[in-house]
This record gives sequence, structure tokens and C-alpha cells, in this order.
Amino acid sequence: MKKNLFFVAALFAGSVTFAQTTEVKDNNDMVVTPQAGDWAIGFNANPLINYVGNMFNGSTGNTFNSAFINSTGSAANAIYGKYFIDANTALRGSFRLRTASGTSNVLTDTNTINSNPAYITDEFKASGGAVVLGFGIEKRRGHNRLQGYYGGEALITLGGTTPNLTNTYEVALDSASIADGYVNNGRVLTSKAGSSFGVGARGFIGAEYFFAPKISISAEYGWGVSFSRTSGGETVTDNWGIDGTATEPSNFQVTTETGKSSSFNLDTDNLGGAIRLMFHF
Repeated sequence: MKKNLFFVAALFAGSVTFAQTTEVKDNNDMVVTPQAGDWAIGFNANPLINYVGNMFNGSTGNTFNSAFINSTGSAANAIYGKYFIDANTALRGSFRLRTASGTSNVLTDTNTINSNPAYITDEFKASGGAVVLGFGIEKRRGHNRLQGYYGGEALITLGGTTPNLTNTYEVALDSASIADGYVNNGRVLTSKAGSSFGVGARGFIGAEYFFAPKISISAEYGWGVSFSRTSGGETVTDNWGIDGTATEPSNFQVTTETGKSSSFNLDTDNLGGAIRLMFHF
């Protein structure tokens, strides 16, 4: 029994020792590395790296072959931050709330007699949105300005990148308007994308270098699992012709449904390295 207790205690002590950092101060006695109670926010460092490269060689086409963390799908551009419980442990989270809508008007000149335009207006609207929530825990160790970190996090996404469409046409669909070339038979009235839901979990490991007090640059790799599901959508079209068993042509609508879809992935991520510029305060 005593041997078992000693073994467990040794494992615990080893894990505490593994997750350890050294407080670093600069020549002005300012603390460089994170402390308990610090908050941090992160930004994609690629634009800054590209700008510096362009400044030195006079080019505008420099690129840095790395990806910002979670830079695909709805998770792209999520706000990223940390809260340090102590110098060796941080809670990390990400959040994104996206909503977008737009309207465009298309003008068609129906005057074929002279140069005075006679426009008809068709209106096209698109809308969509997405929510991203992420939460994780991070452990750190290292000496001086260079620190390594590791941990795990979970991610939930709602919504997606496919917009919903609503189209309004000034000219009614009939045989005359089709013959005049002002309308297209089978034109889309509405298109609704299926709602999307995704969950994922990943482990990560990275390194962070503090080149100034509380300012750092970091690189990260991860490996994880994700599952996503999209429900069925539908598209309504405006048509002219014989509907079903009718004997005379008329205007009618057709609703076409899209199938459900799902995906499962288990893979490494950010193989090019996730580059972040971090500010602690």
C-alpha cells in the first residue's frame, strides 16, 4: 500500500514539475512572461510578417505558408483569447458570431425601339450566419523567453457559409415574357440551405517566444476529431408550362429538396504551423 501511495505521489510530482515555467524580467525589471490573472488575445501574424517582408525587398507579393488556427469553414476569423490561472496554466477560448445579408438589383432594358431605356428591376437578397464557440485548457513549461505549451480544446459550430436566397422579379412569368427574352423559365424564387451543426475536439502542442514584455509570437500544431451534420434544404423555382395533369399551360412553382449530409474526420491540423501574435495584459 505504501509503495502504491509513493508511486502515485511521484507521478503527481512529476506532472507538476513538467508543467513549470520560469518568470523572466527585462533590463527595466518588467515581467516578460505571463502571470496569474493575465488575459491574452491573439491575432493572425501572417499579414504582419508579409508586410515586413514587403518593406525589406520592395515587393507586394510576399506570402508566408502558414495557416491561422482553425482557419477553415465557419471557424475562420474567430476571436481568440486566454486567461492565465497561474504562470503554467491557461484557459483558452474562441468565439465568432457572424450574420450577413445583402441585396442587389439587376436592371434590364426592355426598350428595343430607341435609345431611351425602359428598365425592369429584379431584386436578389442573400442572408446567412454562423456561431463558433471553443474552449480548452493549456499547460506550459519552459525557461527564459521561450515556452512550450500543450493541452486540449473543444469546438462547436452552428450555421455555415451557404446563404439563403430570396429573389423578386418585376415581370411575371408567362409565354409572352419568355418569348420577349426578359425572363428565364425555371427561375429561382427562394433557396434555403440546410442548417449545419458541428463538434470537434483536438489536442495541441506549440511553442511561444516572448520578444517583448507580454508580447509573443507562437506556432502550434494539433490533432483531433470532428463531426458535422447538415440538414436538408430546399429550392423553389418559378415555371411556365403544363403542370401535372393540366391541359393548358400555366404558371406554377416547383419545390426541390436537397439531401442531408454528414462527415467525420480524424486528422492532424495546421500542418503548415499556426502563427499567432499574442498580447498579454
